[in-house]
This record gives sequence, structure tokens and C-alpha cells, in this order.
Amino acid sequence: MNNIIRFYQYFLILCLLMTSQTILAQSPTVIRIASPDVSAGNKHAGGGVVDVLYVNQWLEKEFAKKNIKIQWLFFKGAGPAINEALANKQVDFAFLGDFPLIIGKAGGLDTQLLLAVGRGSPSYLAVRSDVNIKKLSDLKGKKVGLLRGTADELGFITALNSQGINSREVRIINLDFNAVNAALVAKKIDASWGPARFFALRDKGVVKLPVNSNQLNGAGSMQGGLIGRREFIQIHPLETQQIVNQVVKGLYWLSQEQNRVPQIALFFTQAAYPASVYAQALQATNLKFAYSPLLDPYYLNQLQNKINLAKNQGLIRKNIDVKSWINPSFTNQALNYLQIKNYWQATAQYQSRERK
Repeated sequence: MNNIIRFYQYFLILCLLMTSQTILAQSPTVIRIASPDVSAGNKHAGGGVVDVLYVNQWLEKEFAKKNIKIQWLFFKGAGPAINEALANKQVDFAFLGDFPLIIGKAGGLDTQLLLAVGRGSPSYLAVRSDVNIKKLSDLKGKKVGLLRGTADELGFITALNSQGINSREVRIINLDFNAVNAALVAKKIDASWGPARFFALRDKGVVKLPVNSNQLNGAGSMQGGLIGRREFIQIHPLETQQIVNQVVKGLYWLSQEQNRVPQIALFFTQAAYPASVYAQALQATNLKFAYSPLLDPYYLNQLQNKINLAKNQGLIRKNIDVKSWINPSFTNQALNYLQIKNYWQATAQYQSRERK
């Protein structure tokens, strides 16, 4: 009889332990979200939907109902530093450009790509005003400052490749975003490649912008995505859905024409670049196209092309099975939840207008 009682006691304790573990698994105490820090000032800035979420505290408000903290982690080291944090399980979700996403996955990070957070973003060749460089082939033997392992690096290689130029013909200097600007001003490098932040240096007469990705039929443009650690997603699907809901909500806000000016003000306030930089960057942008969250054929084809190029260039060693990497189910549910299911369905037919 005593043995039977002991058995039921042990069984009850085991059930309680299993139940408590399940409750803990369903309710993390903190969710850690990473983004590159692209700010030139004292505030953190990730650009795009990151700033919308961070400044408005949409995630904090959403998870306050469950007493779950949101911890934002902004990395000056951008993609390489974030991938290291993911590998050490110090981050649960990350907003990244396409090349860091590719490097991490090819390097063995067990992540899922949940949605797109930007596509077709133009990039520019910034050349010192006193240097006679008018086309990409003029860069042979020149010093080009880039942060290795970021979307800027692979975008630059893609642009060179489109013109039949081998990246080994160019001297790439590894510098972070702010160091690139300083090196251009100090005439330590000849050129760089990246997004619209170079408009500020152009307006000061420091650089010229002779080439952009739109002139190369999109070669060198960038796109980004939100990834999550597969382990976290599997253990906490409800929280993952809440994260994606808010990200899609932010992208929807950015895609609205009436929010073109407000988002310029938001980015200017956070990143401390002149408002004119963002005004020019968004002037010819099809917002609905740029901020579509869909992992549609356009986005996936661009991603696969970048993977192929990175493999051919020896930048990654392993191929990536894109179909097993992506998980669009959370985005699909978010579109239903926000009642905008058909809003982006025709994204693949949109054409972003070229900047001349």
C-alpha cells in the first residue's frame, strides 16, 4: 500500500514539474531582438521598421500584458556581431541585411527566415570628389571601404560582377559605417558602396555618386529579413506570432503614402542624418513594394541569386536550402490578424521607380 502511495506521489510531482516547465516554455521572461546600429548620433537606429517598433514601443506594449520584457540590442558591428550573438544564444530574433542572413545560415546557425523587411533598396557608389572615378571599372586598384560580412559587401560584389569585374581587382578595406564616412573625409580611401547615407557627404561636397544599383538593372541593391532562432520559435510559437504581427503592422504603416513624411522625420530624429538624406532616399521609392513582408518569388529569387554569388565567390562554403529555411506561416497569420490579407498579394508585379 505504501509503495502505491509513493508511486502516486512521485507521479504527481512529475506531472507538476512537467506542467511548470510547459508554463515556463510558453512564457519567456524576456525576448531579445537585435539590429545593426546605423545611427550617426547618440540614439539607437536600425532604420525602417526597426525604428517604427523601437520608438513607438509597440512590442513592449504588446508583451506588457504577459509581463514579458523586450530587450533591444543594437550592434555597431552589424551582421557579423549579430551572427556571433545568435550562435551564442544571446539573441532570439534579428533584423539583418541579406548577406549576414546568408553567412549565418551557411555557417550553421539554426534560424528560420520569417519575413522580408525591405527589398530593392538602392545602393550607391560614393567616390571622393577629388578622385576621377566615373564607372565601376575605374575602381581597379583603388581602395574601397566596406564593413565585411554586411549587405554592403555582397551588394558591391554583385554590382562589380554585373559589369564583369572581379572583386579581387579592388582593394577592399574593412571599416564600419561611421569609419567609412570618416575615411572618405580624411581621404584615406577612394570610394565606398552603400545606401542613401552617402547623400549627406555628397551634399557637403565630400563625395560624388556616379553609379547606383538602379543604373545596373538592380544589381547591388539590398533587401533584409527577420530571422529567429528555430529553438525559440518552436518553444514559443505564440510569442513569435505576436512579434511578427507587430513587425507586419510596422511595415504596413511604412507602406502608406500618407506616412512618407512622418517616416522621414522619424529616421532623421533617430539616426541624426540630415532629413534631406531620407527625403531623397524615399523620393522615388514605391513604398508598398519596398516594405512588403512577403517571401514571394521576387524576394526569394533575389535571395537565391545572392546565395549563388556568395558560394561562387568563396564567401560561403555551404549551399543553403531556401525552402527549408523560410517559414512564412507567421506572416500569413499576421496578415489575417491585421485584416490585410490581400494588401501585398500583387507585390511581385510592382516595379520600384528608378532614381536617376
